[in-house]
Amino acid sequence: MKKLSAVQIKQQALVLKVADVIEDQGRKELPGMLQCWFDVEYHLFPGSLLMCFQFEDQQTLTAAEPDLLKWQKRLSGAMLKKGVILKDMRKHLVFTLNGPDE
Repeated sequence: MKKLSAVQIKQQALVLKVADVIEDQGRKELPGMLQCWFDVEYHLFPGSLLMCFQFEDQQTLTAAEPDLLKWQKRLSGAMLKKGVILKDMRKHLVFTLNGPDE
């Protein structure tokens, strides 16, 4: 794995901080949410950021789907507060049944 530059380390810290906050909110407000995980290629940041809310089963995922846009807006707002603009917020957060290793 390639070593991260100083700028990329700052980006990673920023994403981790936002992910922790969003995950805590999600676990409190979305029944059946297991975890929040993300994938990012720092040399393409912020365009490559993909945050995923993992749910325990299809029923809880389906029940949460109507709130997806609200969570996409929350992510976009949280990143904006940190000085990062997500051009198309719908591309950066999804609800899924898959874990980070799948």
